[in-house]
Amino acid sequence: MKILYGVVGAGMGHATRSRVIVDHLLAQGHYLRIVVSGRACRFFQNLYAGSPNVEIQPIEGLFMVFEDDSLALGTSIRQNLAAAPRSLHKNLAAYRKLVHGFEADVVFSDFESWSYLYGLLHGVPVISIDNMQAIARCRLDPEQISGQALSYRLARAAVKLKLPGAYYYLISSFFRPAVRKARTAIVPPILRPEILAAKRERGEHVLVYQSGIRRGTLQRVLSGFPQEFRVYGLGEHGKIGNVEYRGFSEKGFVDDLRTARAAVATGGYSLMGECVHLGVPLLALPIHGQFEQVLNARNLEKLGYGACADSLSSEALAGFLQQIPRCERALLNYRRADNQLLLACVDELLHSVECGRPAPVCLRTKALRRLRKKLALAA
Repeated sequence: MKILYGVVGAGMGHATRSRVIVDHLLAQGHYLRIVVSGRACRFFQNLYAGSPNVEIQPIEGLFMVFEDDSLALGTSIRQNLAAAPRSLHKNLAAYRKLVHGFEADVVFSDFESWSYLYGLLHGVPVISIDNMQAIARCRLDPEQISGQALSYRLARAAVKLKLPGAYYYLISSFFRPAVRKARTAIVPPILRPEILAAKRERGEHVLVYQSGIRRGTLQRVLSGFPQEFRVYGLGEHGKIGNVEYRGFSEKGFVDDLRTARAAVATGGYSLMGECVHLGVPLLALPIHGQFEQVLNARNLEKLGYGACADSLSSEALAGFLQQIPRCERALLNYRRADNQLLLACVDELLHSVECGRPAPVCLRTKALRRLRKKLALAA
């Protein structure tokens, strides 16, 4: 089949998750054209350079601006509007190139609008795979929304507008919200091969992944504790006391994560899912103004897998470090899974599309039935 795959370029979590599905589709002999923006574009270009069955089409996507640990909404809007004429010109050129000699049989979208619009205009089924749709298509508990009513309503409206009327929605989640809409299924976290291959060997250091907190603030808080901290995300190198700043290295990061006593990061979904899978307690610091991160962090705390704090402070970090033994015990009960269920769902949906069937109300893969049975027994 010819497949158009859209990946939103904000952050790298969408790219690393989509890579798992792209690899599976390529292994089955499908032809893919990937539309992607930002850093994720370079990621895919490097990953699939020379591959005969995949073509990367760069596009211009929206971007977010952060100040300290908050989303600067006004600045983000202004900068996106300023870039809009150039972005529109580039995306129209990309669209003309895409439609010339390429007719997709199905569209996959990881929260990416451009590929969805192609599917809408050409009557091609769109399969949504991301974690964001939980906000719009699942029933959330009141305590998950408490104090975030406006942020929740804005996020829900934005998510509903992003990919309405898709053929099917696969929602990746380490927690299991109740699905309230048809053509929707929850699958476990999508894990890159490096995480699935990683062996948990707990050490004593704490891994910190932060890009929005100033180094001075970070150093001041972390230096007040006796633990060793290994910091990624600031693009800096060197060691100051008990705090070591490390540059980007996927291998080094995964190794530091699998051997960490605990981790500190934002409320981003991808790393959180990796921590839960590996059994690493996490202090989540959701970026202000992003309800999705608040939702992730509150569920992490509710399940006992970590803690949630509004910002990084000595008090929040000290409280989390004391909770690590309790979090480790809770993580022992987490039912770990690889990507087999997700890929079985993908295969079933592709078969339905290929046969010209309407979207299934409920997927019936053997793997999904086994998971539902296992969850029912656990309950």
